[in-house]
Amino acid sequence: MEQPIYSTRAHVFQIDPNTKKNWLPTSKHAVTVSYFYDSTRNVYRIISLDGTKAIINSTISPNMTFTKTSQKFGQWADSRANTVYGLGFSTEHHLAKFAEKFAEYKEAARLAKEKSQEKMEMATSPSQESPGGELSSPLTPVTPPMENINGTDEICDTTPNSDALPGPAQNALAFAHSPAMTKHWEAELEALKGNNAKLTAALLESTANVKQWKQQLAAYQEEAERLHKRVTELECQSNQTPVIKSQKTELNQTIEELETTLRDKEEEMEKLKEELENMNDLMEQKDTLTQKLEETELRGRVLEEQLAGAEQRLEENQEEQENFRKSLRTLLELLDGKIFELTELRDTLARLIEEAS
Repeated sequence: MEQPIYSTRAHVFQIDPNTKKNWLPTSKHAVTVSYFYDSTRNVYRIISLDGTKAIINSTISPNMTFTKTSQKFGQWADSRANTVYGLGFSTEHHLAKFAEKFAEYKEAARLAKEKSQEKMEMATSPSQESPGGELSSPLTPVTPPMENINGTDEICDTTPNSDALPGPAQNALAFAHSPAMTKHWEAELEALKGNNAKLTAALLESTANVKQWKQQLAAYQEEAERLHKRVTELECQSNQTPVIKSQKTELNQTIEELETTLRDKEEEMEKLKEELENMNDLMEQKDTLTQKLEETELRGRVLEEQLAGAEQRLEENQEEQENFRKSLRTLLELLDGKIFELTELRDTLARLIEEAS
């Protein structure tokens, strides 16, 4: 689940894709820029929304660098998005705090990546199996320390306004998690496909070794039977001379060695069977993740429909309110006219009464 761990406010810019020199503003005013941590995928992201539009969606990688180009401006390049982001802060302190958090989460992303690679190597290497034959999990999420800091030192009023109508932004926040979940399951599926390919290659190699070992075992068994017959023949043909006894001892030792080798090969065959079972489990996980990905895409389409319906209802409500305001203004104008007429009528009646008296 993705959650914010640090937020601040800044003006957002992107480099001009044509000139690669000029900055293009992507927000008309200062907007909230937040660091998010996805504990499931073990990744850090910088996200900023201008209304319902995501103007920054950058995943922090170990090779990224945040550069301070002035006292209140900093930038970083995102190779995945093929752009350069720039942030203009209100104070130098806010810029320094954002740069400090960038370096902190960049280091955490580097450590998480190294640990994930170590786990992946342990999971895919037969020599690093656990004693029980189980493969170590390649993904071990690291939970960062949670912070509740507003980088601008401003107090934000989060009390909902009871007079306000639900807008598209509130529906868009719920919809924003659908692409994140889809990316998460796609990443998990790609990791499982990689593991599956490695295990398949290892299984094919092991199958070839098993065939070779079976041939060796058959040859060892034939050699053992031949040696047993030879011992029997020597015992029958000799008078148990010391030379024959020595040969018998050597043959018995050879037989014991062959039997030990046979037991070792049988143990290796058992391990290969366990690896095959583990690969079947991974295939089941892959099918489950594929199903979850399809369900996530379906939920995304449902949320899109709900969002479109909410926007349409909002437009209708706004149009009804505008019509109601126009009707009220018309009614007020009519009432003003009637009041003015009544006032003149009252003045006229008063004058008539005075004249009559």
